[in-house]
Amino acid sequence: MKKNRYMIFAYGLIFAFVLAACGSPTPVVIVVTATSLPPTDAPLVEPTLTLAPVALSGPQSGATMTWIDGSTLIYIPPSEFTMGNNGFDAPVHAVTLDGYWMQQTEVTNRMFAQCVAVGSCSTPTQELGGLVYSNPQFANHPVVGVTWDQAQAYCTWAQGSLPTEAQWEKAARGIEGNIYPWGIESPACELLNFAFCNGSTSEVDSYKNSASPYGLYDMAGNVFEWVSDWYGEAYYTNAPSVNPTGPDSGEFRSIRGSSFETYPDQVDSAIRHFGGQTYHNRDVGFRCAVPTPQPYAPYCQLSAFIPSGAISAEGCQFPNAEVVANYCSVGFGFATVDIPAGSVYEISDKLTCSEAVVDGQRRLTCYGPKAQESTNEITVCNPTCSNSPVVTGAGPTCAPGYVLDSVSGLCNYAPIIGQVSVAGCPIGYVLMDRGGQQTCVLGADANGQCSAGLYFDSLAGMCVPPNGLVEAPYGIDNPTLASQSYAGCAPGYSYSDTFQCCQAATGGTYPGCSPGSTFNVDLGACSPGEVRLSGPGCVILDVTTNKCSDPIDVCSKIKGETQCIRNPACVYNEKGDTCDMRP
Repeated sequence: MKKNRYMIFAYGLIFAFVLAACGSPTPVVIVVTATSLPPTDAPLVEPTLTLAPVALSGPQSGATMTWIDGSTLIYIPPSEFTMGNNGFDAPVHAVTLDGYWMQQTEVTNRMFAQCVAVGSCSTPTQELGGLVYSNPQFANHPVVGVTWDQAQAYCTWAQGSLPTEAQWEKAARGIEGNIYPWGIESPACELLNFAFCNGSTSEVDSYKNSASPYGLYDMAGNVFEWVSDWYGEAYYTNAPSVNPTGPDSGEFRSIRGSSFETYPDQVDSAIRHFGGQTYHNRDVGFRCAVPTPQPYAPYCQLSAFIPSGAISAEGCQFPNAEVVANYCSVGFGFATVDIPAGSVYEISDKLTCSEAVVDGQRRLTCYGPKAQESTNEITVCNPTCSNSPVVTGAGPTCAPGYVLDSVSGLCNYAPIIGQVSVAGCPIGYVLMDRGGQQTCVLGADANGQCSAGLYFDSLAGMCVPPNGLVEAPYGIDNPTLASQSYAGCAPGYSYSDTFQCCQAATGGTYPGCSPGSTFNVDLGACSPGEVRLSGPGCVILDVTTNKCSDPIDVCSKIKGETQCIRNPACVYNEKGDTCDMRP
């Protein structure tokens, strides 16, 4: 019987060669085996064509990768760096770390809401005076009101963990031991959100020009950040020099960075803070590290997006108006809005505003309802305009491997056959020659970004997963190889063998817009951050006034100088040996 099968197989090959000689060439279907077959006496397999291996450079310093929660991960390569500033708990010493990926921004309200929706995270605490987590106007602000356990649960869901103190400090300072993420220049409101410059949190990509040496935002200011270590005051005196992870146990967890309330003398990136594991506050958030990202399967649906730079206006110049600060005073939430000279404006009935010229800048100072958070509109117009704004080239588009559903407006995963057709590869795919065999591989999207879980490898010239598995069929229709290649789906999602993607288990919840972009209802897609347009030469500003209360004295109960100076809201009174609220 076995002999007969071999004879049939041989005649089949001869017949195939005869047909090939008589007709036009037949495209070769490539079958790639991702795992070896179990040993048998005589395995019967289809003849396969082995593709030439792909040489990879691997992720380089500062390489970016969209991750499963919609965030951007940045690669920080292995190296030694200088840690500490010779403070009482931070001696200067050399530390060597393995390579790891870390989120470019603090985790946002929108990102955290996805984890809550799929049942892997619990809702944050609404902090007194803090922005409302569920308000879509603050989707791009860092989530606050989370305990250490809530932060760690999110990072676990996102296939990572809270960074160690050493990982956090290296990401903030680089290898040269910078004082601040941007270098040595003294802190200022143009560089970071601190010292009540804005009065509350800001969007996580508001300070791109003062990013850390690796390109991470808000490594100073905006909110403090939980890290994974237990806090030990003397730990770094004799800590391991390679990959330190903090004490084995302790009373407090470590907190790093600074916040929108922090004063200049507490912004140094090497300063250490701590809090109880159940502590939460309106200025404490977090970001995650992902040491060894594994290739999760693609989501079955994603939001469409408008490419950066696609939105423009013709006919007139729009007024350059912006909200520049939010703060509390006598129980009211205030906001200041800068508007151009010569512009006209209309204010919502729920806002009370006064106008003045400050240092040559025309400014509105507005307050909203007392003891409640309120978001209201101010419309600012250029009265010289006669033409309505237009949007050019702003049609919604999808990432490669997805097609736009005209009914729902969502992008559905739709992998293609990897063969090269007469017309070449579809839009969003690139042609790759692997040892004489041409194949289509997934390319970058209209913004030049790779799909989630992939980075652009400079040597290979293609998007690949960070574990180097170039055969993972992202965007390629190969159910068998897909099931063998992917590490599964994030909790809350199940893998569909039929569609080769991750389906939401509860209510169709998928990642929203990436940090820095907003959902444009009119266009039905994620749009680059922009001021909304309305009418001829007008822009609409959303002005938020915070829920405010009289300040609570959290300092007078603190005993001792060491504990006092660790709280950025407090200042130590040498003469009276008391801990006082900062003025």
